[in-house]
Amino acid sequence: MDAIFTAADTALRTLFAQPHAAKPCPTVAEQATQLTDAEKRNAAGLMRVNHVGEVCAQALYTAQALATPNLTLRKHFTQACIEETDHLAWTAQRLQELGSRPSLLNPLWYAGAFGLGLLAGRMGDAISLGFVVETETQVGAHLQSHLELLPESDHASRAIVAQMHDDELRHANEAQAAGGVDLPQPVKALMRAAAKVMTTVAERI
Repeated sequence: MDAIFTAADTALRTLFAQPHAAKPCPTVAEQATQLTDAEKRNAAGLMRVNHVGEVCAQALYTAQALATPNLTLRKHFTQACIEETDHLAWTAQRLQELGSRPSLLNPLWYAGAFGLGLLAGRMGDAISLGFVVETETQVGAHLQSHLELLPESDHASRAIVAQMHDDELRHANEAQAAGGVDLPQPVKALMRAAAKVMTTVAERI
């Protein structure tokens, strides 16, 4: 019952509350960000996608923590969820600075990710951890592409994305070390296809 209350609380805080980071937002010392209106729109679209990714991370880890009977693994997922809250707060803050907003479809993204997390969790701890490995690996590649797409002068957004990239790959390595198995290639391809749909829509809506 406590896990259910925690899951409900996480959903409400993720979707309707202002997130608060435990760590300060990454910055690039002595490099001020100055953007044209077009660059701001471009950066905002990319950061909105990254914010959606963090909304989904909250849902995935919360669902996986709820699904596993393994208390040690539940703590692992819960801690990862707490760490992802920093990313959620940083991307939300950056969107505000860019004069933009989060995706209007965040409740839909959260619900879909929560369902996937529950499904992965019900298939056993090794598969659930393997799902984390593949998810975070794909997210890492996606963030690397954003470092190439963001305006060169957007030092604020680039600092955030660079730190997120490092953190996501660390989460992937930790999940693999905890016993995550390699998922079948068709599953990985399906995950990439679903992510492509989400990122394309979220950049605009």
